[in-house]
Amino acid sequence: MKTVLITGCSSGYGQETARHFHARGWRVIATMRTPRADALPQSERLRVLTLDVTKAESITAAVQAAGPIDVLVNNAGIGSFGVLEASPMATARKVFETNMFGVMAMTQAVIPQMRARRSGVIVNVTSSVVLAPHPLVSVYAASKWAIEGFTECLAPELGAFGVRAKLVQPGYGPSTRFTQNTDVDFEAAIPEAYKAFAQPILAAFAETKLTTTPTDVAEGVWRAAHDETDALRFPAGPDAVALANAG
Repeated sequence: MKTVLITGCSSGYGQETARHFHARGWRVIATMRTPRADALPQSERLRVLTLDVTKAESITAAVQAAGPIDVLVNNAGIGSFGVLEASPMATARKVFETNMFGVMAMTQAVIPQMRARRSGVIVNVTSSVVLAPHPLVSVYAASKWAIEGFTECLAPELGAFGVRAKLVQPGYGPSTRFTQNTDVDFEAAIPEAYKAFAQPILAAFAETKLTTTPTDVAEGVWRAAHDETDALRFPAGPDAVALANAG
C-alpha cells in the first residue's frame, strides 16, 4: 500500500486531495497546523498529523512520524491580495515563508528516503497566476512563480535517482484556501489612487463563470502523482486549463 503525505489539509484543496487518495486505497498522512477531528473521515488508512511547514522541528517530527512516503504533496499555502505599493514587506516575507520556503523545506526533508529507494513523487501545488498576468496579487504570484522555477530545476536533479517532481496549477477557487487564508485588510490593500484601476478587475472576478473546485485540484494531483512521462505541469480546473491552452 502506497503512502501520500499532504500538507494543508484542514480545508479546500488539501482536504479534498486527502479524501481522493484515501478513496482509492492509499494510506494518507493528512497534515495541518491545527488538527481537527472532523476534518477528515476516521480510517485506519488515514492519519492526521500536526505540521507547520515554517518550523523545522515540526517538519522533522511529521516526516519521522509518517514513515516511508511515496508521494509528497506540497499544498499548504497562504494568499496575499493588494497592490504592491500597499503591501508590507513583512506580509511578503510571511507569504514566501509558507508558500516557497515551506515547500523547499518539506521537499528537502523527504528527498533522502526517496533517493535511497530510487522512487517517489513530489507534487508542488502552485496557481493559475503563473499562466497569465494577474494584477492585485503580485506578492502571491511571485511566491508561486518561485515554486515553478524551483520545481523545474528540481525535476532533472531528482530524476537522476528515479524521483519525479511535478507541478499542479489550480485555477481560481473563490471558496477555497486563497480567500480563507488571506490575512489582509481588503480596504487597505487597494489605496484610493488604485480604486479606478482595481474596480473592473474585481468585478470581472465576481462575474467569472469558469472556476476551480477542490475536486478539480484533487484529480490534478492524482494525475500528476501517477504520471510517468516528462510532463511537468498539470493545470487543474477549467479556467486554468483554458489559460494554459491560450498560452
